[in-house]
Amino acid sequence: MTTTFDSPVLDLTNHHRLLTELRAALPGVPRRNLPAFLEAARQAATRLPADVVTRLESFRDAGNEAGYLLLRGLPVDDALPATPTSTPAPEDRPLIAAEAWLALAGRVLGLPTGYHELRAASLYHDVYPSPGAHYLSSETSETLLEFHTEMAYHRHQPQYVMLACSRADHERVAATLVASVRRVLPLLDERHRRQLLAEPVPCRVDVAFRGGDPEGPVTSVQVLSGDADDPLLGYDRELLSPETPAATEAVAALTAALDAVTEPVKLTPGDLIIIDNCRTTHARTPFSPRWDGVDRWLHRMYIRVPGQMVGIGAAGDVVTFVPR
Repeated sequence: MTTTFDSPVLDLTNHHRLLTELRAALPGVPRRNLPAFLEAARQAATRLPADVVTRLESFRDAGNEAGYLLLRGLPVDDALPATPTSTPAPEDRPLIAAEAWLALAGRVLGLPTGYHELRAASLYHDVYPSPGAHYLSSETSETLLEFHTEMAYHRHQPQYVMLACSRADHERVAATLVASVRRVLPLLDERHRRQLLAEPVPCRVDVAFRGGDPEGPVTSVQVLSGDADDPLLGYDRELLSPETPAATEAVAALTAALDAVTEPVKLTPGDLIIIDNCRTTHARTPFSPRWDGVDRWLHRMYIRVPGQMVGIGAAGDVVTFVPR
């Protein structure tokens, strides 16, 4: 079931005064006591504008055709530190505006979650270009970061990936690409749909989860699952390894359909994109960093949703890798 909202974009420019008040209600140094920070964010989120809460809850409960929700026009910082060159962020780094909006939106959606093997188990991820980054890493810049559903191979896969922008790339050419299964489904013939629903496909895991093994374990991902007329999606262009001719053909057909429905979203300061990680795959186009301290800088948070996730949990949990 899709929402009745036509556009996936919600402009929050008219809510700056209240949003600034809500940010001020949050602890100024979030990493000193993340549980207290997340509880303050939960309480502050109850004061978000009604139209914002309605859109967030509708997206959480029913999704939309585009597969993402873009909050645009959020307040930005008057001054920022240099774009990071290492991870994780220092514990004493003051709260950045983009981090505040991630926390507020994230607490409406569900449970902000860290992953033990990823970014030193941090809850907030700084996303920035890094020289010589692995081609599968979000720290790449001058090559395409290929389409992937975040952690499709992980039993504790997040339901949402949130990215908030503090700095765009200099030329403003970098785009987050999103392709939704709801837009793809009409392009797939019945034979390929049945194959993708019928059996899982072998899938390797990202570098962070390989435990020092260059190849890492091989897991099993159900590419389409659930309701055949409104399925969930698990996809990774680099890591899926279909073994049979029928599976190879079906994955290739899906790949072509995803390319056909791809939508680019160029994030600028004051933007926060929420990607439905169960119904989409996403990528990022190349850009050229200048290594001048003001390169592209995003902030990432993963959200799990009670009732949709495996097991139970709490905001701020750090979960360990469990392969599918």
